[in-house]
Amino acid sequence: MAIHSPPAAGNAYPFSALFAPFPFVCFTLTLITDILYWRTSHLMWSNFSDWLLFFGLVFGAFAVLAGLIDLARPATRALRPRWPASLAFIGILVLAILNSFIHAGDGWTAIVPYGLIASTVTVIAMIACVYLTADQRAADAWRTP
Repeated sequence: MAIHSPPAAGNAYPFSALFAPFPFVCFTLTLITDILYWRTSHLMWSNFSDWLLFFGLVFGAFAVLAGLIDLARPATRALRPRWPASLAFIGILVLAILNSFIHAGDGWTAIVPYGLIASTVTVIAMIACVYLTADQRAADAWRTP
């Protein structure tokens, strides 16, 4: 017989952590499909890039909304990302929106070279955001006894 007790206030899980990984995966795969389109000229890869950008932006919007909900929840205060990481995530979404506008063009010129450059810049910004978040977590770990 299992005994279920309600979770303590300190064991709450932030809602934004459910949605935040999806844009990182989608935008990384967008770069990969852009490279594949550049190398093969097969239109399927361009369509994949468009759909990956779309779903990355949708889940990114969900992550921002969930982050706003997490701001109102005091139980997730210690687990939610700090302001620099949150602003970097929003900056990534802005870059992805610009990338989506670039990809909205027709054919080869929608991807090569500007779409490929925008996808690369977005992935580099994501790496910087992850580094910023990891650096904050490491600094917080040193401060706690």
